[in-house]
Amino acid sequence: MKRVYNFSAGPATLPESVLRRIQAECLDVNHTGMSVMEMSHRSIPFESILDKTKQDLIEIMNIPSNYEVLFLQGGASLQFTMIPMNLFKNSKTMDLIHTGVWSQKALEEASLFGKVNIIASSESSNFTELPKEFNVNPDSDYLHYVSNNTVYCTQFKNSPVTHPVLVCDMSSDICSKPIDVSQYGLIFAGAQKNLGIAGLTIVIIRKDLLDTKSLKLPKMLDYSVYAKNNSLYNTPSSFSIYVSGLVLEWIKEMGGLVKLEELNNSKANLLYNAIDHSKLFKNIINKVDRSVMNVMFTTGSEDLDNQFIEYAEEQDCVGLRGHRITKGCRASLYNAMSMDGVLALIQCMNDFENIIIKENTHV
Repeated sequence: MKRVYNFSAGPATLPESVLRRIQAECLDVNHTGMSVMEMSHRSIPFESILDKTKQDLIEIMNIPSNYEVLFLQGGASLQFTMIPMNLFKNSKTMDLIHTGVWSQKALEEASLFGKVNIIASSESSNFTELPKEFNVNPDSDYLHYVSNNTVYCTQFKNSPVTHPVLVCDMSSDICSKPIDVSQYGLIFAGAQKNLGIAGLTIVIIRKDLLDTKSLKLPKMLDYSVYAKNNSLYNTPSSFSIYVSGLVLEWIKEMGGLVKLEELNNSKANLLYNAIDHSKLFKNIINKVDRSVMNVMFTTGSEDLDNQFIEYAEEQDCVGLRGHRITKGCRASLYNAMSMDGVLALIQCMNDFENIIIKENTHV
């Protein structure tokens, strides 16, 4: 069996041990004689899977007892709508730090229900750096920011602001490092980058925020309904929850978030160092704002970038094509990307660079 190194921004590579566990349990999970895919979500075996997945996440992230963990569907993008519907109160005003595509989507959706104040923006730099000054309004209903931007490859290493109801989109860096959950009112993330496969969205919400909304909501868009029903108001994405449970077990086996942060920083530093010392490739992101999860690089020529991407695929390094907005190349170094994969990519870059230099020398 041939496995490639998958640098896609998402759905992302999974730990091979998790894939093998899924394969082994496909016909019989936990000695039930059936697959989790055909198991009733109301059954004791599935509720055991769900409860263990939740408890493992609480343990790994050190989530305080005054928070609720919800397993939802609709992708992280649905949260751009659910958050204002659930968190807008009397002022119906939210603050937003604008750092690119995902904050823009949050802005557009929240604007349907109330007022959005952009308290900082890096649009003037074409989002190649993060804003450093913020005009926070503590009386706004909440403040929304994106911790890691997969498109422009920037990342807040720590929360840049404080607010009574701080909302963070951690879709692409959740569980990549330890964080202080108590700083936040709500954290949300799609599972398909660091915590599993597409189909599951995780929401971590402070319990006092479950019943503060001013709008009357459909039950399927109301956080409190999911909280009261242990995320089982309707049929959940059961297979996705099961896979996330296996990934969380893998994180514990790896040594938890402290060890993963060390590994992730090592992978990113190695790749950025190779880019910074390259004669062919370059990175245009402000160094202090560079993402540990997503690394952008380019030759400066779209034709050469495409040649490199094709060359890399021949060397089993796939998923390197940049986002359609930024183009170029992008390597996503999520938790399950191995150091071997990063070393293979660097070798691939070095070999391609030598080929191009040699061809140009002979011109």
